[in-house]
Amino acid sequence: MTTPLILSIGEAMVELSQSDQPDNWRLGIAGDTLNTAWYLRRLLGDNWKVGYLSRVGQGDFSQRMLDFLATEGIDATHVSRDPVREIGLYAISLNNGERSFSYWRDTSAAKALADDPALLHTALAGCKIAYLSGITIAILPAPARRTLLDALSVARAAGTQVVFDPNLRTRLWDNAAAMRDGIEGTAALADLVLPSFDDEATHFGDTDMQATIARYLSLGAGHVVVKNGGGPMCFGGTDGHGDITGLAPETPVDTTSAGDSFNAGYLAAWLNGADCSTAIRAGHALSREVIGHRGALVPQAVAAITGAQMPRP
Repeated sequence: MTTPLILSIGEAMVELSQSDQPDNWRLGIAGDTLNTAWYLRRLLGDNWKVGYLSRVGQGDFSQRMLDFLATEGIDATHVSRDPVREIGLYAISLNNGERSFSYWRDTSAAKALADDPALLHTALAGCKIAYLSGITIAILPAPARRTLLDALSVARAAGTQVVFDPNLRTRLWDNAAAMRDGIEGTAALADLVLPSFDDEATHFGDTDMQATIARYLSLGAGHVVVKNGGGPMCFGGTDGHGDITGLAPETPVDTTSAGDSFNAGYLAAWLNGADCSTAIRAGHALSREVIGHRGALVPQAVAAITGAQMPRP
């Protein structure tokens, strides 16, 4: 039997994050969809294959990313190489645990990840889960964005489940209207949407989490789980409807990858048979551990969760 594949699609970059020593910075490889893939690889057993689809350059830092994927057990078969562009870079600044970012990504090779329709169809053929984010589509020129969505539509018709985190980043879009159109157009193809309520309220005017769920379901999404910054959460769609309360709070050291790790914890539990409520609590438990440390990828958080056993039904 072929091992089912979760294919994460997007941009990975060189990450500079502050260490515990003033003026010392740590270098890593991260990016929202890669972060989720990294946590999924550590949470799922050998019954699942985790892959990444992106584009990098020819230089040392691009090779560092490929070496990183190999070391972490993430399949890089569908990471193509660009003859001119290179991998992007970002730096994380912290203020009382809340992060802000500085980016150097205008010439990122990942902007061309969807330029080859044949590559996309090959990568998605037989894929069980395709995972992408609002950043994935935001960095693409409009024709490449359409190419990616067309490929996802074909794959979905053939049985691939599409999972989408809107991850709204206004600076990556030409204007707010283009962002809203791009996000909702992608969500319409998704079997599962994982929005964050504060973003949805700010940019779509949703008055509560139920409004977010209703809007995405009306577009054609199958199921919606609304993240809420560690507070009570809601879900609705094909896996039922409900509210989740009593989630343990955490004072963050660094909120980088909070949503990315939640998505991984949720998906890992769900793919292992958990119902939606249990999967949400699993995602929250992982995210809560992750924000207690600096940086996007936190092995200690995974160890704490797996040692305590991820919730199962």
